[in-house]
Amino acid sequence: MTPDSPDPQAPDPQPRAADPRLAWTTPTPALIAVTGGGIILAVAAVLANDGASRLLIGLAAVGLLVLAGLGFRQRPRLSVVPGADPRMVVRNLLGADEYTRDQIIRARVVSYRRLGRKMPMLEIDVDRHGTERLLIFGRWDLGTRPDDVYDELVRVLRLSGKTTR
Repeated sequence: MTPDSPDPQAPDPQPRAADPRLAWTTPTPALIAVTGGGIILAVAAVLANDGASRLLIGLAAVGLLVLAGLGFRQRPRLSVVPGADPRMVVRNLLGADEYTRDQIIRARVVSYRRLGRKMPMLEIDVDRHGTERLLIFGRWDLGTRPDDVYDELVRVLRLSGKTTR
């Protein structure tokens, strides 16, 4: 052992980052593509000849840029802090909400028909300050299949019985 090498018995000076498998978010390339599309539409709105075209293209540009901003603001959308008392963290516009295992009423994957296809959505019922809230996450929110996220949530949060369906 050299004088510059860290002591293996000493605690880590910096906490380790959460396991990347336990955080789910919209993929960065998708958000960059949406931002690029918004910029292109904004330029097209400026170059449009008539007022109606400017208005409609400008509204589409603003919509895409707002969507990208929301996506970047809410990163990671869903994460789990493992440990003796694991917690689920959900980010929204106003910040992060944490839920313990006892606050999770039910978690399940439900398929909805959208555009002629069945799309799986992760539904989580939680108790927040005495009121029940329904959290719904799709593939866009999670960046992966909701079924896979559900399996990880059940495993890490140790959900069972009537909590999972």
